[in-house]
Amino acid sequence: MYYLKTSASFDSAHFLHGYNGKCANIHGHHWVVEVKISGRKLQASGEKRGMLLDFGDFKQAVKELAEVFDHTLIYEKNTLKPATVHVLKEEGFSLVETDFRPTAENFAEHIYAELCKKSLPVLSVTVYESPENCAVYGE
Repeated sequence: MYYLKTSASFDSAHFLHGYNGKCANIHGHHWVVEVKISGRKLQASGEKRGMLLDFGDFKQAVKELAEVFDHTLIYEKNTLKPATVHVLKEEGFSLVETDFRPTAENFAEHIYAELCKKSLPVLSVTVYESPENCAVYGE
């Protein structure tokens, strides 16, 4: 079995609606996303002969997903009042609304699913919200 791993990062703010603790308030993280892919066969011919996947293509796919969230306020759908969203957008803030609670666990699952849609052989996605704390989806 062959394995490749790459990473990307993004800085963003979020909050956990309905949470009883500090994370209920808007706060930020330097998120690090590590993606591991696997496969049994290397490409047999062409310019990518001897590769599971071109690292450039792999890195770009992960980077594109991370860039969506970079320097934004990430919030779960229906957790901010429409007037709040309107005012924040009017002030020029970059917002990303998600269908999931913005936890490391849910980011890992979301990124995994998005990479699978791109037909990447994803084994696992690890999302660090701090150097000591991460969530893994897959394997």
